[in-house]
Amino acid sequence: MERADVAIVGGGPAGMAAAHAAAEAGADAVVVEKGVPRADREGLGPDSTDAAGMLDYWVDIMGIDPAELPEDVILQELSGARFVGPTERCTLRDTGLESSYPNFGFTFQRARMDDWMRERAEERGAEYRVGTGVRRVESDTGGHTLHLADGSEIGCDSLVLADGPQRTVTMGVLDPFLPDGKKASEVLGPRRANHIAYQEHRRMPPELFEDDVITFWWGLIPGKTAYPWIFPNDDGVARMGLTMPIGMDVAEIENRDEYDLLRPDDERIPTGGTYIRRLLEREFGDEYDIDEEFPLVEDRGKRGGVESYPISSTRPIDSPTEAGIAVAGGAMGTTSAFHEGGYHVAVRSGAIAGDLAARGRLAEYNDTWKAAIGDEVLRNVAMADVVAEYEPDDWDRTFRTIGTMLEKRGGGPIDWGALSSGFGAAKFYTAYRKAKFRYRKGRYVQLSESDYSY
Repeated sequence: MERADVAIVGGGPAGMAAAHAAAEAGADAVVVEKGVPRADREGLGPDSTDAAGMLDYWVDIMGIDPAELPEDVILQELSGARFVGPTERCTLRDTGLESSYPNFGFTFQRARMDDWMRERAEERGAEYRVGTGVRRVESDTGGHTLHLADGSEIGCDSLVLADGPQRTVTMGVLDPFLPDGKKASEVLGPRRANHIAYQEHRRMPPELFEDDVITFWWGLIPGKTAYPWIFPNDDGVARMGLTMPIGMDVAEIENRDEYDLLRPDDERIPTGGTYIRRLLEREFGDEYDIDEEFPLVEDRGKRGGVESYPISSTRPIDSPTEAGIAVAGGAMGTTSAFHEGGYHVAVRSGAIAGDLAARGRLAEYNDTWKAAIGDEVLRNVAMADVVAEYEPDDWDRTFRTIGTMLEKRGGGPIDWGALSSGFGAAKFYTAYRKAKFRYRKGRYVQLSESDYSY
């Protein structure tokens, strides 16, 4: 049986950041990645499906200088984000949070970014093993044994679980450390807790392609934190996608006529492709032939210009560090369905896990990741709670309020504390403050370290 100091399950951003940090700290690190084929990558690799946008302050959370990235990773520099409701809209030109990055943010090519993360880890000496999955993990006082699908085994002292929001391996590994027959799937089960994201790569008419603004639509489709988006990529191509809950019953939506992308004759929730087609017709159909002038770019994305992927909308968990295990990235629950962003926190949490595992200090992991990314997690969890029951009129009211504030400030950054002025704004701001207070001091975790038994 092979042995490694640190074994990492999953070769996405959290896994490769862990491998890089562990190898840099002098540990023997091996990454096991099942691997999936993609049209935009030669060979197998992680399931690199993501809207792939990075805001300015996310760069600092991620902890990687964009100047280090290859030229073909960053696709567009951004100057703002547009938020569109059923009738109201506003555009932010400043995130309002301090950062070292000079622009609003950027869009990037996710598969190229992931491949660079792998190359970076391998250059430090980490081993990347792709093409076989982890069937099961045995843990005892002597460490961990990974049983791979190809029949091989890897023994390790420390284990980093970074298998993404589906947590195929993570849930089985955590179960033995939960008391009274409790199952990790009861907390983290993706069919109960996750959203699905769907996106298409489409070329846009040149006069409509805005290469410096990302756009989000809220209140057009039903569901908690359900929304479409357009992210500008390169060469006039944009990623057009949406996030929506799994398992929603259209018959249970009492106000379905208020959602612009639903139709009276819909017998079930539309597919992602149907939603995107309706969005394009809503926004551009009066003047453009959608089939002719917004064609799919079939050599991009996972296959045929289309891709879908699960998103964790759960709250994060602590890891059973006394057992030599750290859970990082989407597997830990750090991806936010509210803004469909998690790359930055995946990289940072993975790097922390890999570094501490290599130095024999994994017991510090839960406190360390909270200190590094806790504010970001707290903001996302609190905001998701605030907007969970929002309906179309609520989104219009919110964007109208923000738009008014932007006008008063001449387009400068919003002082979010000023949201306490005005009845509608005060209601929003008060709810957000209460949610943040409720989850203060790390109370946003679903499983705390004290919940595990060893």
